[in-house]
Amino acid sequence: MTLSQSQSFRNTYYILAIKSFLIWTFALTVCLLIIGFPLIILMVTIGSLLAVVLQSVLPVSAVLVVAGSILSFNVLGIMLGAAVLTLKGVHPQDLTWFRWLHGEANPRHTSVYAACPLTCDVKG
Repeated sequence: MTLSQSQSFRNTYYILAIKSFLIWTFALTVCLLIIGFPLIILMVTIGSLLAVVLQSVLPVSAVLVVAGSILSFNVLGIMLGAAVLTLKGVHPQDLTWFRWLHGEANPRHTSVYAACPLTCDVKG
């Protein structure tokens, strides 16, 4: 009986770890695309310069090598970051700024617009 409970606990732990890893991967990817936009512009600029320099050595596949290596480093960084956060036990469900994980459709604050004092009390 205890062996089956132990096996069930392990399966549940692995499923939760995989779920946490996938959520972290998604969150870090979105953060890189949205918040890291200046970093992406810098990577494109450096990648373009590297492709031009590498064109003299590898005339056919310089762009492919540079683009593949930049993409590989980004994917490796995201996966490594998600793995570290998962292995340290930081669960995305515990973070308050991941409201979409908690099912909160309405934020705790309401937006106040500049025209609201003039138009909020007007009945249409």
